[in-house]
Amino acid sequence: MSIQNLREQRAAKAKALNELVSKKDWKPETDQPIYDAGMAEIDALDAQIKRINDVNAKLAEDALTGSVIVASERAGKDKKDRHSELYAKWLRGGDNALNAEEWTFIRNTMSTTTTTEGGYTVQSSVAATIVDALKAYGGMRSVANVISTSQGNPLSFPTSDGTSETGEWIAQNTTATAADPTFGTVALNVFKASSKIVAVPFELLQDSQVDIEAFVAGRLATRLGRVTNTGYTTGNGTTAPNGLITAATTGVTASNATSQVTAIIYDSIIDLIHSVDPAYREGAKFMMNDASVKVIRKIKDGQSRPLFVPGYEVGVPGGAPDTLCGYPIVVNQDVATMAASAKSIAFGQLDKYFIRDVMDVTLFRFTDSAYTKLGQVGFLAWMRTGGNLIATNAVRLFVNAAS
Repeated sequence: MSIQNLREQRAAKAKALNELVSKKDWKPETDQPIYDAGMAEIDALDAQIKRINDVNAKLAEDALTGSVIVASERAGKDKKDRHSELYAKWLRGGDNALNAEEWTFIRNTMSTTTTTEGGYTVQSSVAATIVDALKAYGGMRSVANVISTSQGNPLSFPTSDGTSETGEWIAQNTTATAADPTFGTVALNVFKASSKIVAVPFELLQDSQVDIEAFVAGRLATRLGRVTNTGYTTGNGTTAPNGLITAATTGVTASNATSQVTAIIYDSIIDLIHSVDPAYREGAKFMMNDASVKVIRKIKDGQSRPLFVPGYEVGVPGGAPDTLCGYPIVVNQDVATMAASAKSIAFGQLDKYFIRDVMDVTLFRFTDSAYTKLGQVGFLAWMRTGGNLIATNAVRLFVNAAS
């Protein structure tokens, strides 16, 4: 059976369960077994889809390292634009591989004309591809507001929370009361992230059939995506971005008497939702580790109805994400797993977290003796980025019991 057929089966099953859980006359004695069986089928389909994806990924990796590229990869490579062609040429041959005309073209299409000896500032089209790929790692970039600035100087982002402000009823011929809005600022400073050095064998660089651009960009995106997502989630704001979990305030701290050290009960979920002002609950989402999603899937409300509703056809018009009490769930592996005093669940308007990128990715190419002796060329990417929660009341945290 094809992976497309498996995905269609999963979507149909998830949609049916979504409708089952959403119906008004939930009957635990008859509906719960159907829900449990359906979730088991979805888990089995997910496992089968993952196995096929893993096999395909392994075959693709083997094809790449063995310098044998399948026709589909080759077809994709043939569609490159001038930016990508020159980028790949530089990856293979270094600075001397490009002539003066090509260097002029590169500098005219970069976001900055500042160059460094041995370095290469990636053109905007290539950089955008790398940055877009970062969304796949962790979840923060998929929900945050992302802005770009041309310089990395300290930036104070203006804020104003009007949830406690109100107007007034006033009698005739009476002067209105003054009540100026309260403004504040949060720092949206940037920090430097490194991909660590990616060592590429000569064979991959010399074989014209190998999509070296995709190989290098993929590794850079993987490494930068993971380290920046950790910063956006739990960074300290001093040596890394101020993370969402670091900046958000506590909404619910579980009582030691409720057995919520590695779990959460229905009442705490409701308390967490209502710890966020209604003005910030519009468009709100949950964010948690996948291990916490596993815990959530077992919780039922007072009618024995599951709180977790599986999503289907995510990203497709008419589809729906996984939800908890009607709010979408975002999986972020950098959020703590449930443990004593862990800040394991965030809830609120996650798009009040702002990510700031400065310029484009900067890539360096190394051909010194340390790599030459191993038959390799080294690549290292730098990225300047930062983040902060601009409205601390927009997101609240659930903290597990201490004991």
